[in-house]
Amino acid sequence: MGKSDPSHDPADGYLSGQLLIAMPGIGDPRFERAVVLACAHDEEHAMGLAVNRPVDGLHLGDLLERLDIEHGAAPVLEEPVLIGGPVERERGFVLHTDDYRNDGSLPVADGLALTATREVLELLAAGEGPRRCFMALGYAGWGAGQLEQEIRDNVWLTCPPDESLLFGDDHDHKWSQALAKLGIDPSLLTAAAGSA
Repeated sequence: MGKSDPSHDPADGYLSGQLLIAMPGIGDPRFERAVVLACAHDEEHAMGLAVNRPVDGLHLGDLLERLDIEHGAAPVLEEPVLIGGPVERERGFVLHTDDYRNDGSLPVADGLALTATREVLELLAAGEGPRRCFMALGYAGWGAGQLEQEIRDNVWLTCPPDESLLFGDDHDHKWSQALAKLGIDPSLLTAAAGSA
């Protein structure tokens, strides 16, 4: 998709650009069957966006109206707004293909970037901007070493993202699709996780 960014190499132990797949029985209803893209991860913190949690009845066009951003009828405006996570739920983030970037864009992985500026929303309203994207409110956050410990405790499985998991509209099945990418049958995982 684009030039590889060595700062997002899972071999370094950090998971930027990887999908986190919640294991059954995670113990936190906010993350039950969640698929989260790790957007930033280093020794001090981790930040991610859930890619499979639409806000009931809220589409990008509705949000633009609330922000007084004039818009036409671009197809992207019918896309649901997602709940990115429980932290700062009033703050918006646009995860998108890296064919669009501005000075405030954060490279996430090869071909992906994250932008949290009004400019990207105005471009989307005009029917322009990145090829693929979604808008999320809030994010998932972890403190120093917290995500690493959760990985060791088998709270999350990881896999590389693909556009259908990130930008597809089958939100109800993204969790099972992500597990299938790893060759895991979710029904066996659920049954196995439920036995002591």
